[in-house]
Amino acid sequence: MDRWLGDGGMAVIGAVGGRFEEYGADGEGGGWAAAAWEPTGLACNPHGIVQAGVHSVLLDAAMNFAVNAGLDGRDRSQATLEMKTETMRAARVGEKLGVRGEVVRMGRQVAYVEATVRDADGRLVSRSTGTFLLHREE
Repeated sequence: MDRWLGDGGMAVIGAVGGRFEEYGADGEGGGWAAAAWEPTGLACNPHGIVQAGVHSVLLDAAMNFAVNAGLDGRDRSQATLEMKTETMRAARVGEKLGVRGEVVRMGRQVAYVEATVRDADGRLVSRSTGTFLLHREE
């Protein structure tokens, strides 16, 4: 999974200023992932405010990475089945943000995950919940 550090294997993450820095398993079948995000102009509307859909891209990637960090062997997430994103505070181009995804519950076929974006003062900027389809090797 170290190959996913940086842009998470998705060029769009790097293009909008995201960089995955660490991940791990929680020892109870779940995982987590963390990224730094300094939004680029590509992530923003003409006023320099990060567009909500870009929040969703980073939050989805953090949740997906967290799921995969908690799985063993060749088991992997296969698809995002459902996702809800809420933006509570404006994020601006160049602002230093942190992104974190954590598995809430890992089932046999699906994983339930949440992720947050926080500013440098720890204030919640956006959050997301998601349900992910799993592919398990027999």
